Amino acid sequence: MKKVTMAIVALLFVAAIATSAFGFSWGRGPGFGFGPCARGDSQGPAGVDLTADQKAKLKEMQEARFKDMEPFREKMFAKRDELRKLWLEPNPDQAKIEAAQRDMRTVRDQMQDKMTAFRLESLKVLTPEQQEKIRSFAGGRMGGKRGYGPGGAGCFGGGPGGRGNR
Repeated sequence: MKKVTMAIVALLFVAAIATSAFGFSWGRGPGFGFGPCARGDSQGPAGVDLTADQKAKLKEMQEARFKDMEPFREKMFAKRDELRKLWLEPNPDQAKIEAAQRDMRTVRDQMQDKMTAFRLESLKVLTPEQQEKIRSFAGGRMGGKRGYGPGGAGCFGGGPGGRGNR
C-alpha cells in the first residue's frame, strides 16, 4: 500500500511540474518590447501608412543608427562594469565612483544626442500629414500628455511586450 501511495504522489508531483511548465510561453507580457504602437519591422508607428520607399528608407536609417551606436553601447557596458567593480571594493572610493558616474552620463548624453538626430531625420522621411498623425497620438513623447503607459506617441521607442505567460 505504501508503494502505491508513493507512486501516486510522485505522479501528481510530475503532473504539477509539467502543467506549470506548459503554462509559460514566449508571447506578449510584461517586459521590454515593441508595444502597441510599433510594428517592430521598420513599418513605422501603427496608424501611419508608410509607402514602400518610406519603409525602406526608415529601415536603412535604423540599421545605420544601430551600427553607429555600437561603440557607445560598448563604452556604456565597460563603464557599467567599471562602476560595479568600484562599488564591490571593500572600501569604495567616493571620488572614483563619482568620476565613473560622470563618465557614464557623458556617454549616455552622447547616445541621447545621436537618438535625437535620428528621430529628427526620421521625421523628414514622413509627409506633413504623417508627421501630424504622429504628433496627435495622445500620451506620447512627441506631443500630447506625458505619463506612464504603454508605448510612445511616435513609437520610435519601445513599450510593453516581450516574454509573458500566455
